[in-house]
Amino acid sequence: MLTFVNQQDMIDFGEKLALYLFPGAILTLEGDLGAGKTTFTKGIGKGLGIQKIINSPTFTIVKIYQGNLPLYHFDAYRLEGQNEELGFEEMFEDEGVCVVEWPIYIQDILPQERLDITITKNDDESRTFAFQANGAQYQNIVEELKL
Repeated sequence: MLTFVNQQDMIDFGEKLALYLFPGAILTLEGDLGAGKTTFTKGIGKGLGIQKIINSPTFTIVKIYQGNLPLYHFDAYRLEGQNEELGFEEMFEDEGVCVVEWPIYIQDILPQERLDITITKNDDESRTFAFQANGAQYQNIVEELKL
């Protein structure tokens, strides 16, 4: 687990994490509203060389950004209870990096191998990150970053 005192620390860590990501990497971000999921994703985007401003895909469900690798930024919050085919599986199998906010709402289509990150907003406004590696490639990331 890691604790970050401010938003810039979360962005900096996201940028560092991006250096270890690979084509087809999948990260899930779980946390309450305002926990910092999109802020953290901004750092990942920065680390992937994305120049555009990254903001929440709440109303579009997914935003695609071009960098050293494509970044597919999902917000599944509004998908609760929907069972229709949305084409996400194709993005999960693509050469980009997928970051999924609110993964609980699409857990039945998420690949087994991924890095699950839970962000907890603490009383002092700091954030604690917990990591669960699912698969050897993600375990290597956790070990390299000493998480």
